Amino acid sequence: MLDISNAKVVRVIFLAREYGPDSTHLADYISGLNFDEQSSLVALMWVGRESYDPEDLQKAKAEAEAEATAPTERYLSGMPDLPEHLENGLDRLGIDVTEVEDHM
Repeated sequence: MLDISNAKVVRVIFLAREYGPDSTHLADYISGLNFDEQSSLVALMWVGRESYDPEDLQKAKAEAEAEATAPTERYLSGMPDLPEHLENGLDRLGIDVTEVEDHM
């Protein structure tokens, strides 16, 4: 289970698409997330880029927490495929965000 709302993940995807993954808008938003939300976001991205299988989400979150030596916004900043990785992660976890996207 992710410790970040679907709406926040969708917001990250939208910001990365609208302003680019290295934008200050995205970095500011990610830096405003709490530690659990940031760890979940990194884990979701890892599942999306297939570094972890969906059933290993808890392991990915634990590793994201253990390896959080740099600010998360800096780690994720500049990843050109960040929105795709997050969307793929949601899909691989079976999380439908269509309704959330419709409200944004």
